[in-house]
Parts: sequence; C-alpha cells; structure tokens
Amino acid sequence: MSTDTIAQTAPAAAAIEDLIACPHCDALYLAQMPQHGGRAICTFCHTVLIAPRRKAGKKMIALTLSVMILVVAALFFPFLDINASGFGNSTSILDAASSFRSGYMVFLSFLVASAIIFVPLLRTVLILYVLVPVVRDRPALPHARRAFRWSQELKPWAMAEIFAIGCAVALVKVQSLAHIGFGPAFWMFAVLVILVLINDNYLCTWSVWKSLELEED
Repeated sequence: MSTDTIAQTAPAAAAIEDLIACPHCDALYLAQMPQHGGRAICTFCHTVLIAPRRKAGKKMIALTLSVMILVVAALFFPFLDINASGFGNSTSILDAASSFRSGYMVFLSFLVASAIIFVPLLRTVLILYVLVPVVRDRPALPHARRAFRWSQELKPWAMAEIFAIGCAVALVKVQSLAHIGFGPAFWMFAVLVILVLINDNYLCTWSVWKSLELEED
C-alpha cells in the first residue's frame, strides 16, 4: 500500500545537490528516497515530489512505445465520419490540424499539428533515448540529461488530451445536426490519451535525474 511522507524542509547548510524543489510552489526540501511504495509530498501544496515505483522504467518504455505506435497509426485512419442531409465527409487528425491553409492561418495549423502530433512524438523519442540505457543498466547515451530536460520542458506543449476534450465539446454541439461516426483513429487517440496520463503518473523525474547523475559520475 502506498504511504505518503511529508518531505523534510531543507536546512540552510544543505548542499545544492541534496535538494529538491517543488515544481509548483518552489519550496526546497532534502531529497530523500521514501520508504518502499511510498511517496514524498510537498508540505504546502501536496505536490508529489518523489514517487519511485517497482519496475517503473520497463513499464514506461512499454507505454511510451505504445503511445508512439498509436500516434503514427492514428494519422493514417479516419478520425470522424459526419453525415447530414445526404452528404458525408470523413476527416483525419491531419485534416483537422491542417484545416487552415491560407494566409496567417497556416501558422495556426502548424501550431495545432505540433501540439497534437509532433510534440508528443518528440517527447516519446526523448524519453526512450533516456530510459532504455538506464533500464538495461547501460551507460547513458550522450546528452541524455539535456534530452530528458527537453522532454520535461515540452510536456506543457503536448496537448493531445486538450485536443480530445475539444473534440468532445464539439461533438456535443453538432450531434443534433448530423450523424457522427467514430473512425479507428478516434479510438486510437482515446487510448493514446489514457496511456499518456498513465505514463506521466509512472514517471518519477527525481529518480531519472539521480540515475543520470550516477552515470555521469
């Protein structure tokens, strides 16, 4: 059973490499591994700071590979089929992302495609680049720390779940006007969003950083 442990506030004389900062409120704590199955949480905002899980690395690699496969596969199948008054149309994720193709709106299409396709794919590649050697007890690949930092900085820009919520809102508004059919890509994308959330829940960034520091030493 998982147990929560309040992180110990950092003393003034603590070395910087022994500290961990809360990503939400910036409070500083001593970075200490919690008990087996436990989590270290922030005193002020209750954000989980350290949450190591057994065999988490292998599970994250499997989930990340699944996400990569689903993203690529979803690009080549219909996302939605819309029929109204005898007229029908099928659209894919790429069609939705590139729906604006003239003038300044092309830039908007590029941003949408990046947020729902390219950034999630890039994050999966970076995470695999970092985790595969660590899980296999091999030396970290060159620039692994930089790759992991980029994967974390890109996280707010990977908006697959936002796209899913937007689609759900749009479908509610148009369901009375047209018959809507869900294509294979819709279900792939739905599973993808769930896998991304599970993968992020498994990822303990502190554990990964410590592993990369040990490799560097």
